[in-house]
Amino acid sequence: MSYFGDFGDICTNTPSYTWCNLFYRQLSESSNLSSLLTGISSNSSSAPVGVNPSCGIPRVGNGGSLGNIGNIVVCALSMIVVIGLIFLTEKRNAAVGRVELRNMLIVYFITLPFQLITNGSLLQQGSTVLVVLTAIHAALVATLFWALLANALVSTQVVEDGTMASLAPFFILCFLIFGGTLYIALDVALGITQTLGPSSNPSELRSVPLFVMTSLWPALAAIIYLGVMLYIILGMLKEVRPALYYILAGIVFVFSQLAWFLLGKVICNASGSKLDGSFLATIFETITVVILFLGWKSITEGAWDDPYY
Repeated sequence: MSYFGDFGDICTNTPSYTWCNLFYRQLSESSNLSSLLTGISSNSSSAPVGVNPSCGIPRVGNGGSLGNIGNIVVCALSMIVVIGLIFLTEKRNAAVGRVELRNMLIVYFITLPFQLITNGSLLQQGSTVLVVLTAIHAALVATLFWALLANALVSTQVVEDGTMASLAPFFILCFLIFGGTLYIALDVALGITQTLGPSSNPSELRSVPLFVMTSLWPALAAIIYLGVMLYIILGMLKEVRPALYYILAGIVFVFSQLAWFLLGKVICNASGSKLDGSFLATIFETITVVILFLGWKSITEGAWDDPYY
């Protein structure tokens, strides 16, 4: 039976689920628990991302594996796309929320190379380097969704965008969320304490704090963001067309999660463990970011009259 905060089923049935790197280290470092790593997870030098996954992409160089090449390529291309979005955002000097959107795009950009490495089947499972990079990646993802939510809050114009009244709370909460999630993730993998780390029985692969910060918090932040933006557009601005961008962004984001969780194993089996759903998830996530940029562009000043932006 699965409980709230369990990662066991996810790490087995969702190929390349990044946070499983933390639990692999948790099990591999304990002489009493290492025997729980079976099948393709038993050999850390070739093990894919996951804990005893039903299907997984072997580490690069093993049996001719190229690693998670699909997601590696998509992450690299996504970085180019996001650089372009940052450039376009910077050019709209007078637009409301420009600084806040740029900050969110920068955080998303930073997550991409970490994603490329942490679920790319490039580093040895259980290694300290992989654990630390995965923990940083988890912290960046949690911070990204605060940056997303902050964009919605700034759009209400409760505080003036781009000022210290807006940016100071933003960066303070970025620091707190990043630091807290980083500590939780490292504690899960390294077992420094039992306060925020694994459950009393590590074989259960359970961490409620990690689940909250990497799954529940992002979902909650995304829902609140969408609700606030639709209220601003439909309720305050009395516009319809811009709202369609945000609704579409929400739909595409849901598709990204479905691609990872529902299609991951299907694609992995069909491709002979060469691809999985992570590359589709990254494609949809980047498309979501592009649509959010277009939505922001459509509601900022001059958006309707400027033929270039």
